[in-house]
Amino acid sequence: MSTDIHGGIEFRHPGVDTDYYDGEPWVAAMDLWPLYDESDYAAFGCLFGVRNYAGFQPLAPGRGLPIDLSSGMRSQLGSWVAAGELHGATWVSWAEIDSMDLATVPDHFIGRLTWRTKTLPSIRHQQLVSDSWPPEALSATGVPPADLHSATGHVEWTTNDVMCTYEPLTVGAVLGPETHWPHVFAVMKALAGRFGDDGVRLVVAFD
Repeated sequence: MSTDIHGGIEFRHPGVDTDYYDGEPWVAAMDLWPLYDESDYAAFGCLFGVRNYAGFQPLAPGRGLPIDLSSGMRSQLGSWVAAGELHGATWVSWAEIDSMDLATVPDHFIGRLTWRTKTLPSIRHQQLVSDSWPPEALSATGVPPADLHSATGHVEWTTNDVMCTYEPLTVGAVLGPETHWPHVFAVMKALAGRFGDDGVRLVVAFD
């Protein structure tokens, strides 16, 4: 059964700790789903330690829901997390995301291999690979290009009816421009310009 991500972006109201503001400290800014609509376990593991098959050192694993969670996010996540319908609840600030080293690699694998056939292009197969590729990957994709392990970006090739793509497994790859994460990060960065890097956070949980 697949795992999906739920949640949204919050900002800390600038009026907190002033005499004139009596609202909640954190305010829901935007749901996650219009920005991010993928189930990428490498990214989930890299950021939050969920389905971390690749072996990344996760940025913000298992923190739970913030005690000062906004009412908007609490209505979306709170009861589901309490009932055990969602798990892995956590949060991460824009300051933490912005400070990530995009060249960081995981412990267990060096790359991610994706292949599909020309006759059934909508069906995608994906596998994490180490220096020595497993037999099932080689039988599906054929012998890979010789310079594959020195690649710094996507490498594509075709073997008979099979279209293949390889990407080095780094933080920058699993959160990069080929994914939906730049949409999320762009909104967080824009809000941080108003509310500060530590005043913007992403709150998530998983089903």
